Amino acid sequence: MSMRNLYALLVLLLMSQGIHAELMPWPDNPRQWSYAGQPMILAGASDDDNLFQWPEESLIPHLDRLKLAGGNLVRNTMSDRRDKGFELYPYLEIRPGRYDLDRWNPTYWARFDRFLEETHQRQIMVQIELWDRFDYSDHGQIKHWQNHPYNPKNNINYSSWKSRLGMRYPDHPGKNRQPFFFTTPEQHHNQLLMDYQKRYVDKVLSYSLKYDHILYCIDNETKAGEAWSRYWAVYLKDRAASANKRIYVTEMLDERTMDPAVHGRTINHPELYDFIEVSQNNHNDGIAHWQNLLRVRGYLEALPRPMNSIKVYGANGSKYGNEQQAIARFWRNVLAGTSAIRFHRPDSGLGLSGASTGALRSLRSLQSKVSLAGIVPREVSAMKGEAYVASIGKTYLIYLPRGEALIDMTIPNTMKLEWLNLETAKWHPGHLKPREEGLALNAPSAGHWIALIGQ
Repeated sequence: MSMRNLYALLVLLLMSQGIHAELMPWPDNPRQWSYAGQPMILAGASDDDNLFQWPEESLIPHLDRLKLAGGNLVRNTMSDRRDKGFELYPYLEIRPGRYDLDRWNPTYWARFDRFLEETHQRQIMVQIELWDRFDYSDHGQIKHWQNHPYNPKNNINYSSWKSRLGMRYPDHPGKNRQPFFFTTPEQHHNQLLMDYQKRYVDKVLSYSLKYDHILYCIDNETKAGEAWSRYWAVYLKDRAASANKRIYVTEMLDERTMDPAVHGRTINHPELYDFIEVSQNNHNDGIAHWQNLLRVRGYLEALPRPMNSIKVYGANGSKYGNEQQAIARFWRNVLAGTSAIRFHRPDSGLGLSGASTGALRSLRSLQSKVSLAGIVPREVSAMKGEAYVASIGKTYLIYLPRGEALIDMTIPNTMKLEWLNLETAKWHPGHLKPREEGLALNAPSAGHWIALIGQ
């Protein structure tokens, strides 16, 4: 029986039991995502940020490899910059380099629909990002704005004067000087351009609202004003409500320390932002990375919501850290209770590689031993080495990035220890050796390990 037919049977079975297969915060613990009524940790990896642009012969094997490794999450920016050469724009090219913004490119939208269908069949959840600031910038080697249909010189629909858009934007988009991100009524109230933006978002929703495995993020690494984010959060929710759908929305802020003065924009407004994006914290390492995760978790204590980390940075040769750091960031996110975690695409991240699939398999192996739905991170200091501690009831999980540590905590002699090798996903027996000055842990070998300690 095909995967499509198996999934159809599963959906029918759930419906017959009154269960709707929908991605949503778990009612029993809204820090977690759930699907078809069951809590789940979303975890994944992919070799690109805009997989919907991939030709079918590349997309399908990639999704199958991810699913085989235990992955169930991908990121999908609605990006159209031509990094690989096969990417398309959403608008019809009426002659070389000239577009009509009132007419759609059917191949672009067919690719998007196919991507949503293929991920849905495999129960791979998708986090969509509507706007990627780098698409509208000339910063870097490839001048993306020079070729974009929204650039006034590339379309037949408006002039630079009417649209208030320039021909060049050479600054890094983090400087937020692109008028594209100032169109809302509380900003420049650029009705002409906003009408095209809304028409595009409506077109995205006309496909995505048919599915139940989608999360929505407004921007990639935005430094746009709060009015911009609020406008689109309200717009998305209103459009979904008009179609009798409930969707879950967030914003990804380009701030790496999780400063509440910045991230309060999302944390303090649960009516707009249903989950919190903590990806940019993955530029940090060690105890700073861990404490930022715990700090955001603390901010959410009054109104718990899922934390998503859709970009885990780091790969050998990357300017954002090496493979060791990427794997450590992934596991600190797990123990901190982050509900969705994905390795970023190469060369900024590990992508769908041997190292990342090993981590995914290890996560699923850990879940076969203990449910992580109620995981609680603990502030426990390491007197020697490096260690991160979480508990589920009376069970402890201790992550050791380098295989050994002396931890300032006491464990009863009656508890049992098992070791999970986070590279091979294999379990090994262990023996507790409590000491007066703390708990000494030495894994069977160096490398990434989790100690599972329970009754």
